[in-house]
Amino acid sequence: MVITILFIVIALVAWALHLMQEAIEQKEFSLMLAGTLVAMSATALVGVYFVMGNYMGYLSHLSPQEAAMNQEAYESVARYLEEQDQLYMSASASRSISQVVRNISP
Repeated sequence: MVITILFIVIALVAWALHLMQEAIEQKEFSLMLAGTLVAMSATALVGVYFVMGNYMGYLSHLSPQEAAMNQEAYESVARYLEEQDQLYMSASASRSISQVVRNISP
């Protein structure tokens, strides 16, 4: 997997350099912008690879108790968000009904 990502990043950097070289030769700003965007995508790809690698390493070293605590915390947050969503929906529904009634009443 590392070799594949390395080849992709090298290809992206080579393409970015080619675009930037063409931009200088043709004095075309859009090619320079395209080369910059391609170089940034290569950088982002490497960054995401390292972040995910570190996160997977972190997850693989979690003890079962820590994993259970994380699951409980996730479920607690999910319940809270669901309750808040229901409260918001009921409040917005009652508000819209009262506005309709006010608009209909003389």
